[in-house]
Amino acid sequence: MKKVDLLVIGGSAGGLLSATMVRKAYGEDLEITLIRETERVMVPCGIPYIYGTLRDLGKNVIPDALLTGANINLLIDRAVAIDREQKTVTTKGNEVIGYKKLIIATGSLPLIPTFIPGHDLDNIYPVMKNEEHLGKILRGLEQARDVAVIGGGFIGVEFAEQISRLEKNVTIVEAADSCLWQAFDKSYSDDIESRLRDKGITIMTGTRVKRIKGEQAVEALELEDGSSIPADMVILGLGVKPNSALARDCGLLVSDRGAVVVDQYMRTSDPDIFAVGDCAEKRCFFTGKNVPLLLASTAATEAKIAGSNAFHLRLIRANKGTISTFSAKIAGKTYAAAGLTETQARREGFCIMVGEFKTMDRHPATLPGAQEIYIKLIFSRCSGIILGAQISGGDSVGEMINILSLAIQKDTTATELNTFQAATHPLVSPSPIAYPINAAAMNALATNCKHLNEDLVI
Repeated sequence: MKKVDLLVIGGSAGGLLSATMVRKAYGEDLEITLIRETERVMVPCGIPYIYGTLRDLGKNVIPDALLTGANINLLIDRAVAIDREQKTVTTKGNEVIGYKKLIIATGSLPLIPTFIPGHDLDNIYPVMKNEEHLGKILRGLEQARDVAVIGGGFIGVEFAEQISRLEKNVTIVEAADSCLWQAFDKSYSDDIESRLRDKGITIMTGTRVKRIKGEQAVEALELEDGSSIPADMVILGLGVKPNSALARDCGLLVSDRGAVVVDQYMRTSDPDIFAVGDCAEKRCFFTGKNVPLLLASTAATEAKIAGSNAFHLRLIRANKGTISTFSAKIAGKTYAAAGLTETQARREGFCIMVGEFKTMDRHPATLPGAQEIYIKLIFSRCSGIILGAQISGGDSVGEMINILSLAIQKDTTATELNTFQAATHPLVSPSPIAYPINAAAMNALATNCKHLNEDLVI
């Protein structure tokens, strides 16, 4: 039986970064092994772009040099059992590996609508990170003409936008009133939907699929109102669930949502076992509630926390909860969000103030390539602390949201954001007298002062 200091199960973002973080934090003397099932690992966030922009699975691969360059042993196999008492992991290939510390990064599994008759017909594809499965989708698209995407979240929208580049007839079917409703308020989701329609994509919100019709392969979707839409291929973008069976079977504590329960150091109910990424429980930064938010960026943060704390607790109270930071480029425009939307903040009972602002991302706006930025900031009215942000515009907003994510994490106030010092240049940023973060914060304060003055009127 082989014994290692650290064993990591899972080779995507969470597992890979956990292993390399332990190496950086604890030096070269530790023996580290990572187990994963596939020869190659896909870049998770790049998967939709295989089908429109890249057209090649090989262009969306995480290089193994990240592991081999850090002197981490790679085992291509599947972990099938964890023995916590003996501190061993058994693989499908009948290898038994002993560990001092174990990190579980088994990821997630796509949600399959088994309640919909016909869900198991041919040419219906959930979105998985497995290269062989993704290759089947790529080959299937060569023959498809009418593609239906069930689910209007990030995966569904990005797949639809990319597939539409192949001159296919693409329809998004979303049960909620808006696409991307969990990440954006309606003014932003309306803009996204408008741009998708301009690309020829049909958007059907507030719509549910009653049945998937076909003999052997899918031919059409029957909707709840009795109408049908043609579809010779279906992409399931309904979200994912934690892949926690391995953890559950060895007796680790698992939440009602099926996620492995962890503390702020990413430790499970066994102090020698950590869990990160989609398989691990997520708690909201603002409310502490368990939330089903599964993102590669969140997995990366958790991996750094687990890796730093694997053998000694070094990052004290490191994980205060997930902030829900997103960015996406849709139909040539970038959309980004962090924290609570206005709708979510009001639903949770926060007393808020909102600041909005529009400007151009170059100054003067007549410079080539200038695009309009629209920003919305949500603050606690009583404390002034930022609760959420949404931005749309050019590529620069993808990094601007990261400033605001840090601001949320550090409990930054509207006054501080109004006066924070930003580097600006005509070719790369908005004007210093109209920098979006400053200006939106100032507008929130001004609106709040107006309300306070109105409250004083007798």
